[in-house]
Amino acid sequence: MHFKDIAITIFLAGMHLSPLVVYAADPASAAAAETMDVSTPGTTASLLASSTPAAAAPGAVSPTSLPIPAAPEIQTFREIWAYLMQTEERLLLADTPVTDIAYFSARINVRGELYGIPPIARLAASSARKHLVVAEVSNPTLVHFALDPAFPLRDRLLDSIAAAAAPYDGVNIDFEALPLSDAANFYDFLRLLKRRLGDKVLSVCVPGRTRPTNDAYDYAVLAAIVDRVFVMAYDEHWSGGPAGPVASLRWTRQVVSWALQAIGPEKLIMGLPFYGRAWGSSNPAGAYKHSRISQMLSERDVVPVRTDEDILSFSFTDTITYTVYFDDSLSLHRRISHFRSVGATMIGFWRIGQEDPAIWPLLATPLSDTAATTNAPPSE
Repeated sequence: MHFKDIAITIFLAGMHLSPLVVYAADPASAAAAETMDVSTPGTTASLLASSTPAAAAPGAVSPTSLPIPAAPEIQTFREIWAYLMQTEERLLLADTPVTDIAYFSARINVRGELYGIPPIARLAASSARKHLVVAEVSNPTLVHFALDPAFPLRDRLLDSIAAAAAPYDGVNIDFEALPLSDAANFYDFLRLLKRRLGDKVLSVCVPGRTRPTNDAYDYAVLAAIVDRVFVMAYDEHWSGGPAGPVASLRWTRQVVSWALQAIGPEKLIMGLPFYGRAWGSSNPAGAYKHSRISQMLSERDVVPVRTDEDILSFSFTDTITYTVYFDDSLSLHRRISHFRSVGATMIGFWRIGQEDPAIWPLLATPLSDTAATTNAPPSE
């Protein structure tokens, strides 16, 4: 069995911690680790427990030297939304202060019909409002044809959503990566859907923006159509770019400022991430030319072996540096407190099961027992 040295740099609550070195057999690639669930036992906790500290990076802060913050103040919101994956219903605890569950998710087939509709009966024990999520996050071409009135898919999709939404309190639309050319059709689709849903809540997801942007997600236009706008204030840094916080305090301050101006507090839901991300200094997975393989053999002074089918194979040890950014209840609370201080009255999370559970006692809604003693939102 071959081992690789992995130097892991952990960033917590925006502070640079000392890098760690751990040893793992055939570790997953950086691409597979990009959305590490660092709140789950066996990830961050086990790394910290079993790792050997490496030399501290310049300016790094030791975890043991971090100041202990004062007890955070409970923050009260008019609504607290959270996404929940179907098959993960067990992760929704009875005392979780969530007013609205976005149940993920129904998908769209090539005929413009929904499939994989989450069974609302699985949430019967929850008193929260339930919203059917209709998501297409990786196929904007399919969404283009589903939104274009020139094709029969649009009416079929509207009918399918309206029928599936019957037992739900609302519908959440999560169509991502739409081009500007689809903006008008997207807005018309939402107008038609709202008419079919009647009194049910129609919400839509939009990417985090810090200023007006010429794209298919015009905050002000959408706010005039739907009942709630869920601003996904995360993925400031992602796997396709340099390492950094999923949602830094500085960036999210700019996002909420613009969102409040363009959407207004009556319809704005400020979204926060529960997940962290990891980046690797190299990812060896891929296809290699024979010339590149020959170069590797020469550089590593490795002798390949042949299988019983005469196919060549070799292994060698390498060092990979992983950089991880993630949130705990403290860093989340700092952003949440800022949102509340500037007038945001609704927040939401992606997603239940990825969180530091210590965040829940720091949140309340007007229906909670603790609401009377916290900074309740202004009356509307």
